[in-house]
Amino acid sequence: MSAYHQEGPTTSNRINCGRCKRKLSERDVRVLTRIKHSLYYIYTGLSKDVDLPGIYEFTALGLLDDREIDYYNSKEQKKIPKQSWMMEKMQEDYWEKGTQSRKSKERWFKVNLDILLKRMNHNLHVLQWRHGCEVEESNGEVKFLRGISEYGYDGSDFLSFNNSDRVWVASVQAAEPTKRKWDGVNQNTQGYLEKECVDWLTKFMEYGKESLRKHSPPVVHALATKSVRDPKKLILTCLATGFYPKDVEMGLTWFRTSIPDHVITSSGVRPNDDGTYQLRKSVEILEDEKADYDCYVTHSSLKKPVIIKWGNYICDCRYNNNNRVVRLKNKVSGSKQQPERNSTYQSEGQSRVHTRGGKNQR
Repeated sequence: MSAYHQEGPTTSNRINCGRCKRKLSERDVRVLTRIKHSLYYIYTGLSKDVDLPGIYEFTALGLLDDREIDYYNSKEQKKIPKQSWMMEKMQEDYWEKGTQSRKSKERWFKVNLDILLKRMNHNLHVLQWRHGCEVEESNGEVKFLRGISEYGYDGSDFLSFNNSDRVWVASVQAAEPTKRKWDGVNQNTQGYLEKECVDWLTKFMEYGKESLRKHSPPVVHALATKSVRDPKKLILTCLATGFYPKDVEMGLTWFRTSIPDHVITSSGVRPNDDGTYQLRKSVEILEDEKADYDCYVTHSSLKKPVIIKWGNYICDCRYNNNNRVVRLKNKVSGSKQQPERNSTYQSEGQSRVHTRGGKNQR
């Protein structure tokens, strides 16, 4: 598929509070009541079999709210459920028809890969297609947000459908012939994205509601580390991890004034290996200003926002692959006391929130 870019680092600067005009509003700290849902299908075709374990000439994957719901590959050639509720709720003919549909798309990919190989003079390469829709759920009502149908060739953008203008957009010259041909049948693409896709998404959400609507609240850390570039400065980091669904709002404030985005470094929302998500935002400040800064996080699993201060803690922090804090060497100004390894702080430094099963997540 086309390249998926995480939000990268921005240049860290000392906050110029004269530019921080906007005060923290109710919107900034509201508890999320509107929840987004998505249904996507991702198809991947190789120009030839590479004979490697787990790598197939063609694969198809269905994702509901980023969770796998069905899968197909060119070896087994059978569409299979990836969620227990999909197996229970969907009739046998759904899987039989789905298998035939996947086989048809597999043949379609082979034909179009041959066309692209001749058009672009390539040998072994990859064609990917992602299409689906996103909706917003609020008070039981579902509202269509956007539809996506996009193609990537060797990891680069190739061709995409502009849902607003209802035209195909060619990212490279080699995609122009396809764009001209497909612009003549745009109503089919539009109809699927805005109607059929939304109908399936709504049906799947109803079938899997017990599993899909189990919300997991975030564990929020407010951490301060010494800047490696300037010993007089600190890097303040707000880390929220372990939350589901992925929609979350996080902000850094100075005396309840929102800090401008251009001086904040953000990781973007990223997946953890347990199906939850994490987000980290940082800003560089002078060390003696840290007590004036807050971190706030809002999420649909929370009854009210989490708002914590950095206070007097400075830590040498390490993270595991799931972005869990696994080593803290914190110190409090004016005190020689050192906390134990892996200790955490409730008032200044961490907000502990119950997760699935009622366990505290560290």
